[in-house]
Amino acid sequence: MGSKRHVMTWQTRFYQYALLVRLHRPVGIFLLLWPTLWALWFAAQGVPHWLNLAVFAGGVVLMRSAGCAINDYADRDFDPQVTRTQERPVAAGKVRPREAIAIFVILSLCAFGLVWLLNLPTIKLSVGGALLAALYPFTKRYTYLPQIFLGAAFGWAVPMAYAAETGSVPPTAWLLFVVTVLWATVYDTQYAMVDRREDLRIGVKSTAILFGDLDRMIIGILQLMVILGLYAVGMQTGRGVFYVTGLAVATGLGLYQQYLIKDRNEARCFQAFINNAWFGAAVFVGLAADYLWLPATVVTSH
Repeated sequence: MGSKRHVMTWQTRFYQYALLVRLHRPVGIFLLLWPTLWALWFAAQGVPHWLNLAVFAGGVVLMRSAGCAINDYADRDFDPQVTRTQERPVAAGKVRPREAIAIFVILSLCAFGLVWLLNLPTIKLSVGGALLAALYPFTKRYTYLPQIFLGAAFGWAVPMAYAAETGSVPPTAWLLFVVTVLWATVYDTQYAMVDRREDLRIGVKSTAILFGDLDRMIIGILQLMVILGLYAVGMQTGRGVFYVTGLAVATGLGLYQQYLIKDRNEARCFQAFINNAWFGAAVFVGLAADYLWLPATVVTSH
């Protein structure tokens, strides 16, 4: 009986660890995965190396999970004061802060171990990605732009993917990086709109607070910039009708998100945030289909 209680205790502990890294809410994995896949497909002209694909897919899961752990450590004093986050494991006292730090370190080291399977330029770039992932959760204390830091952390996979496939990071890669930062600012502002009233009360900063009554308009402008940026990347790489069709679907999803946030209803703002996983998928499906059926349109001088 005693050993059974011990097993159940460890089962409960690992369940709390799973909650800590948000395995029950995989939308964050997809939001990080899609721009990574965009970059791999663009860099490899539609045929990424299997090892790069496997390493980056694993790295996405590991680093998103690590990011959640360090985020909950950084927000351990804020989360108990916010209705939506007060049951998170660290906030609820079910995981100790030092455990969250340990999980962050372990997962980051696992991700770094995967990167060692790739080339030297990618390994060097990965250091910047790890620093951004560790820095982002603390930025909401000092700046109203934590969403941009999140975008940089998520978008850093883009130059890494190009480096893995080509050994270099061309201007097109940096344009795609900027697009990813803008897209993250869009969806994380929608996410921050959910907690805006409580964040104002406890002193947490965000673009949702910074934009104020202009939030919907600024999000719309950023969405337009994302679509135009993706279109520019596509034209620079010779993409065709399937890719443009994917962008058209993504544009429709962006308009739907505007509809969801029109009244700034918290539940619908969260739905708009979730909808971005489909936005990223639409772009990728169009991109993959374009390379599959229209390979001859690739600009070989790129």
